[in-house]
Amino acid sequence: MQTIDDIKADFELLDDDWEERYRYVIELGRQLPPMPDGTQTDETKVRGCVSQVWLTSEIEPGCPPRIRFQGDSDAHIVKGLVAIAIALYSGRTPGEILLIDAEATFDDLGLREHLTPQRSNGLRSMVARIREDAAKVQAPA
Repeated sequence: MQTIDDIKADFELLDDDWEERYRYVIELGRQLPPMPDGTQTDETKVRGCVSQVWLTSEIEPGCPPRIRFQGDSDAHIVKGLVAIAIALYSGRTPGEILLIDAEATFDDLGLREHLTPQRSNGLRSMVARIREDAAKVQAPA
């Protein structure tokens, strides 16, 4: 799995060729490890996405704990967006996750201006879900 810095560097190499960038986003989605059987449930489904998107989080014990995310989608480009979100957030502490400005990262990649409104809303829903999971770990009930 690539890091967010790798993805940013690759986007820079692709200049402003959005056909190539979309192919790259699709390829990122293909590189996502499959989710374990039984994890694509109504409970792990991300609300607010037109395509089906599933997202799970696993807490790695430590001081502070880190959160690993896994995800999938039934749509190729959206699955690539899931991969980008995972690269941005997975393996970080809850505090780090809550400080990340995802909108700025997506702007740096040029994603927001080249995604349909439905995909942009779905991406925001994924980020909101990730932030909710981090907030729950940071301040357990």
